[in-house]
Amino acid sequence: MLAACATSFDADQPLNGLTVGKHAEPQPPEDTWTTVAVRATALNHHDLWSLKGVGLKPEQLPMVLGTDASGIDEDGREVVIHAVIGDPARGGDDETLDPKRSLLSEVYDGTLAERVAVPRRNLVPKPPALSFEQAACLPTAWLTAYRMLTTRGRLVAGETVLIQGAGGGVSTALVPLARAMGLRVWVTSRDATKREQAVSLGADDAFDSGARLPERVDAVMESVGQATWSHSLKSLRPGGRIVVCGATSGANPPADLARVFFLQLSVIGSTMGTRDELERLLSFCAENSLVPLVERTYPLAHAHEAIARLASGEGFGKIVVTT
Repeated sequence: MLAACATSFDADQPLNGLTVGKHAEPQPPEDTWTTVAVRATALNHHDLWSLKGVGLKPEQLPMVLGTDASGIDEDGREVVIHAVIGDPARGGDDETLDPKRSLLSEVYDGTLAERVAVPRRNLVPKPPALSFEQAACLPTAWLTAYRMLTTRGRLVAGETVLIQGAGGGVSTALVPLARAMGLRVWVTSRDATKREQAVSLGADDAFDSGARLPERVDAVMESVGQATWSHSLKSLRPGGRIVVCGATSGANPPADLARVFFLQLSVIGSTMGTRDELERLLSFCAENSLVPLVERTYPLAHAHEAIARLASGEGFGKIVVTT
């Protein structure tokens, strides 16, 4: 089958380690697993980190990239794949807290292929209203955004949320989700065009990165990290909270602990989401007619171009690879 794999690591030029070509068919490791014929895969920064060697070891190569996908299972059902692989023997209802959890493409081959092996419990029915391309955007970026706003951030209608860094997959999911939840939505970006696009998605207002806001906000959704951290803390009202899901600009920002304890701010980590949250997200999208923004699609044979587009940071919305 055709697949896009990490075959070597290059921290400076990650695309040098990408190979698109023939790969062995997936072999489910046990009876509780199955195979899915992939129809669409959404790209994430995780794919770039993998090509840089983050989270993978040389002896694991080649590793098929990709965490997100929609497709057709062995019974002919249209499904969305939940990317978090947990230990079913552990029990509990939050697999993201499993210390042995992984994502597809970390221990097991990922979804940038014609077929992928996954646990049967990780399959969720695809909503008929969503195309395969749209549905593939949900398991990482949209699920991350949904968990940030609900389970972790506990935002309620009427509150004001600031979303740092308009344009990425999580940010473009946060805007319509927050709007549908009844929140006042502000975003930031260095790019004037992306600020305009964020408003077109439903943001109430958009500001230049680091700009002084009209008033302090109840919560900040933070995925940028080092470049925006100081602004995020300064933007919070006393007792406000910042929910952090990533650090694309660097993971070592100044702590500013005095502001945190004097203003009693809450710093909350958030990673991906559970299968149950993915089901709730799918229902929420259907109830509110929410459709993920797909910026561009590429055929699997052109996965190199797709990942190069992701690495450029120039897009607005999700990049999807189709088979």
